[in-house]
Amino acid sequence: MPDPDVALPPSPAERGGEIVFVSKRFRVVRIAEPIGAGIDKAPRHREVIEHPGSVVVVPMVSPREVCLVEVVRVAVGRTLRELPAGTLDRVESLRDAAARELAEETGYRAGRIEPVASFWMSPGILRERMHLFVAEALVPGAQALEPGEQITTRVVAWDEAIAMCLDGRIDDAKTVAGLMLLAARRGWDAGRA
Repeated sequence: MPDPDVALPPSPAERGGEIVFVSKRFRVVRIAEPIGAGIDKAPRHREVIEHPGSVVVVPMVSPREVCLVEVVRVAVGRTLRELPAGTLDRVESLRDAAARELAEETGYRAGRIEPVASFWMSPGILRERMHLFVAEALVPGAQALEPGEQITTRVVAWDEAIAMCLDGRIDDAKTVAGLMLLAARRGWDAGRA
């Protein structure tokens, strides 16, 4: 697995883009994109959302059970089944961020938390690198949700979680990617732990 702490390539703002909007968790940058060679080929401008990155965690409650979270998502107007995840919004290691998000959203503390993979979320418009971890040897505890967060936990059998990805009951991209990547990396056939 690539080292999740390796530096990313320069952002659009670092490459000369114009910052057109700044929010608490991201900014929008307008950057010129060359479209081809030739005297009449003027660059087109694109708006890119620069995000600080995020972590996502596969919490293995047992070798055959995973903890999912059900999160009310205003952007899509419904509750989604997801893996716990969060924005890199403070100075900490990726592993510490994953452990913090796991504890905040599920209440679980991990005896072991290991990196699995990293991937771009939606690179056509969004510069967000997500770092996937697996958490094991979990100890239950109380959630520590941020104000306004609406998150409930749901422990499901591993095979059921994979089935939910395949039949569309889980349609959150990071969750589908995270569960399928972990299954593939561990050589689990058809989701069997």
